[in-house]
Amino acid sequence: MELFVRAFKLGRRVEVWGREQETGQFVLLRTYRLAGTSGTLGPKRRSGDGQVPEGFYSINRFNPDSEYHLSLGLDYPNAADLQHATPNPGGDIFIHGSNVTIGCLPITDACIRELYVLAVEARAAGQASIPVHIFPFEMTAENLARRVGSPHAAFWQGLTAGYQYFEDNHQLLVTGEVVKL
Repeated sequence: MELFVRAFKLGRRVEVWGREQETGQFVLLRTYRLAGTSGTLGPKRRSGDGQVPEGFYSINRFNPDSEYHLSLGLDYPNAADLQHATPNPGGDIFIHGSNVTIGCLPITDACIRELYVLAVEARAAGQASIPVHIFPFEMTAENLARRVGSPHAAFWQGLTAGYQYFEDNHQLLVTGEVVKL
């Protein structure tokens, strides 16, 4: 089983999608409610800002000894983040248990147990990289038009190709081809 995770800050949810290894379309396996949030809409740019990042990431750490039960680390900051961040963009962004956060995605202990096992199984089956896409909201034309005056509007426009391709095809584009932030 190959996994893909996407999260929506405004919708307060984390979706887990799966498919047979590198074949066919992804299907929705689970939806977890975010048990806590911090920050506002917009990307993470500096350490201590409390922001949940927005963009295209992957799981790069499995932490069975997390302070928040279990956790899956994201590769924040990635190259796109570093182009726009302050000299200290922060780090240690996780999907984890519990219901508290200062920039992470908490989904409760019971939910992280399930997601952690799915991620371990995907990795054991040969999936080298588990993508995680984090959006402020569903990247529809209507939602973007409502926020056209936001200082983040151009950044969000850059996320729409990856969002829309998945919506249309239930498959992923290679991140580097999706967006140049």
